[in-house]
Amino acid sequence: MFCKVIKHDQQNLDSYLTLKREIQLARKIQRKLLNGEKPILINSQVSGFSIPASMIGGDYFDFYPLSDGKVRIIIGDVMGKGIPAAMLMILTRGAFRSAAEVTEGPGETLTSMNKAIFKDLRTLSSFVTVFCADWDPNTGSLVYANAGHYMPVLVRGNTETFELPDLKGVMLGGLPDQIYQEKEIRLLEGDTLFFYTDGIVEAQNCHGEMFQIERLNETLMQNAHKTASELETIMIDTLTNFTEGLPQKDDITMVILKVGTGKDQQR
Repeated sequence: MFCKVIKHDQQNLDSYLTLKREIQLARKIQRKLLNGEKPILINSQVSGFSIPASMIGGDYFDFYPLSDGKVRIIIGDVMGKGIPAAMLMILTRGAFRSAAEVTEGPGETLTSMNKAIFKDLRTLSSFVTVFCADWDPNTGSLVYANAGHYMPVLVRGNTETFELPDLKGVMLGGLPDQIYQEKEIRLLEGDTLFFYTDGIVEAQNCHGEMFQIERLNETLMQNAHKTASELETIMIDTLTNFTEGLPQKDDITMVILKVGTGKDQQR
C-alpha cells in the first residue's frame, strides 16, 4: 500500500512538472509573437510592450507593415486571463494577420476578423476588445476603427491630453455580421499616441485605489518628450511604484506612437 502511495505521488509530481514545462514553453512562444520586430518608421517611432498577469496572458498587440508605407497597428484584450485567454489571443493574432493581408483599412480588418472568429468566440462564451489603426508617416493620417476597446490617449504639445474622437463598435464575438466604421485624424509633429489595455488604468495599490486615467494622463504629459522606448519603461516603473509590489491582477499592455521624432532604438 505504501509503495502504491509513493508511486501515485510520483505520477502527480511528473504530471505537474510536465504541465509546468508546457506552460513555460507556451509563455516563451507568446513572448516571441508579441515581441517581434518593430517597424522602423521615417521620422516617427512605434513601440509596444506587454506584461501578463500570470505565466501567459490574453492581451495582444501587433504591427503590420503595408505595401504603401503605412503601418497597421492593433491592440486587443481577450476576456479572462491565463491559458484560455492566451489560446484565444493566438486565434485573434491569426485572424488579424490573415485579414491585414487582404483588407483595405482597419474597419475592413475588424469586420473580417469578427467574421473569422465569431463562432469560435461564441462557442467559448468569450469576446475580444480590439482597436486597430493605419498610420501613414508620410501624411500624418491615422485612420482607425474600434471594437469595444479603450480609445487611445493623444498627448499634444506636452501640455494637453485627450482621447481620440470616440468611435463605438461591438467587441469581436459580440454580434455576427458587424460592419466596423472608420474615423480619421491628422497627427502633428511632436504628438504622442498611447494605446493601452484596462490592466493599466485598473491597476490597484494596497489601499484599493485604481491607477485611473488621470494618473495615466499626468504620467504621459510629464514624459511626452521621451522616446517611445523610454516612455514604456517610465510607465512600467510608475505602475510598479503605484501598486507597491502587489500581485498584478490583469494583463498590462501598451503601444506608443510618437510622431516626428526620428527613428527609435530597437529594444
